[in-house]
Amino acid sequence: MSMKLRCINIGKVYYTRDGEIKALDEVNFEVKEREFLCILGPSGCGKTTLLKIIAGLLPSTSGEVTHGEGNSNNYSCVMVFQEHGLFPWMRVLDNVAFGLEVKRIHRKERQKISLRFLERLGLLKFARNYPHELSLGMQQRVGLARAFATGSEVLLMDEPFGSLDAQTKLIAQGELLRIWQGDQKSVIYVTHDISEAILLGDRILVMSRSPGRVKEEIPIILSRPRRIEIEDTPEFTRIKRRIWSSLKEEILVEERKSP
Repeated sequence: MSMKLRCINIGKVYYTRDGEIKALDEVNFEVKEREFLCILGPSGCGKTTLLKIIAGLLPSTSGEVTHGEGNSNNYSCVMVFQEHGLFPWMRVLDNVAFGLEVKRIHRKERQKISLRFLERLGLLKFARNYPHELSLGMQQRVGLARAFATGSEVLLMDEPFGSLDAQTKLIAQGELLRIWQGDQKSVIYVTHDISEAILLGDRILVMSRSPGRVKEEIPIILSRPRRIEIEDTPEFTRIKRRIWSSLKEEILVEERKSP
């Protein structure tokens, strides 16, 4: 499997009135083509900052993001936030088609693509509705449809299901896996939920406390497709304990530093 994206010595420093705050320090990792990579870490370790740098929304202080065989920033990606970011004045279909409109795709073609993804996510009959007429879970699925419809090579997801209740979150996770397996993009997925990372990911990066570094890389050798029942298996439990042990060290050190 070829390499899709590489972060090389990514560092980020914020300059404030009270001095420098180092958010990231020499972050190095690769993402392979069609890989689902999850990132876990303590609060404040720079996970969202890292995604924004990869997306080109924020400059790094040091290091670079390269694509393929070393072309810096020569790739397309789209970012999905916890808040779905739908335009309330647009109907669902127009929201999904927005990224394609920005790319100047012809109206008929972008509607055709958007309707296909709405159908795959079970939202076709809501194409003419406005976002406020949908549940929160359905709105987030519209956000996923919009992300996949853009045709972007890399999807960056920042806790997209963090605001959903437990039952709705499970449904959304299943929908994400289903649509990803049918249209496998490279995904970088940030989450605080260990079980979610194991359920979704091919590989998990555990980050250290601030300034964030890649502390550990954990491959997830679990067959796909995955269902919630996999959480009852001994291998799932073993991986979860390993991740928690790694995270716990970082959390406890941070707590000891607090006044």
